[in-house]
Amino acid sequence: MNRLWKFTAAATLCLFTTIASAKSPVWQVSKDGQTVYLGGTVHVLAQSDYPLPEAFEHAYSKSQILVLEMDMSATQTPAFQQQMMKKMTYQDGRTYEDVLKPETVKRLNTYMTERQLPIAQLKPLKPSMLSITLTMIELQRLGIGGTGVDMFYTMRGNNDDKSFKFLELPEEQIEFLANMGQGYEDEYINYTLDDMGRLADMMAEMKAAWRDGDSQALFDLAAKDWKDKFPKSYNSLIVTRNNNWIDDIESYFKTDEVEFVLVGALHLVGSDGVLKTLKDKGYTVKQL
Repeated sequence: MNRLWKFTAAATLCLFTTIASAKSPVWQVSKDGQTVYLGGTVHVLAQSDYPLPEAFEHAYSKSQILVLEMDMSATQTPAFQQQMMKKMTYQDGRTYEDVLKPETVKRLNTYMTERQLPIAQLKPLKPSMLSITLTMIELQRLGIGGTGVDMFYTMRGNNDDKSFKFLELPEEQIEFLANMGQGYEDEYINYTLDDMGRLADMMAEMKAAWRDGDSQALFDLAAKDWKDKFPKSYNSLIVTRNNNWIDDIESYFKTDEVEFVLVGALHLVGSDGVLKTLKDKGYTVKQL
């Protein structure tokens, strides 16, 4: 998975580094006798990745409300799909060949030809959507394109009559994704292509770090290089959104119900993560 896509909404991964004993990607956060659970999710998984770590079940059973990045069911509607494609494709007749350098176009077309992908149909996609599309196709080829944690709990929560809250509107996520890679399109596509050949190994390493709750390993594998080389994108997709969510998350400590907040794992990791911010604000953070 390319280093940038790992951090989107679908992205794909999306754990705090100073907790002493790594156990799982789920935390219990407490203050003044109130508790909120936070779980780091992976947006696409293989069937073999289930069952999830037991800590997810513990937090789920203790909570009455599930909090997700956005309403996953809304992404299945024709209206959402149409809006996404409008934002993620060029609407003025351009294609990626008009935006990328010739050498990048040649490399990209060669890759897609080798994979027998429909180049003509993919040409209108903006680099951000093209990167996501190519990555998802490769993940599916590897058998890793199945239901992720967010959708799993959306379906389960609906079946169990859980209540839901959402941190973002679907339209907001579209805007974040549409702007991903803007201004450095060639570097973005080349990073995507660089990672394709080792995607299977990378996913295996990242999922192992995620399951173990190994925050430092996950950050090093999936976030460090992105933060160093593409700080604008990292700040937009990680830091800005984390900061936007904090007020909502803090408000959950004032409710009678217990919330289980499920967000991409990389939103919890490192010095910019939600867990670090909550700890700095005086909350007690315990890894399960």
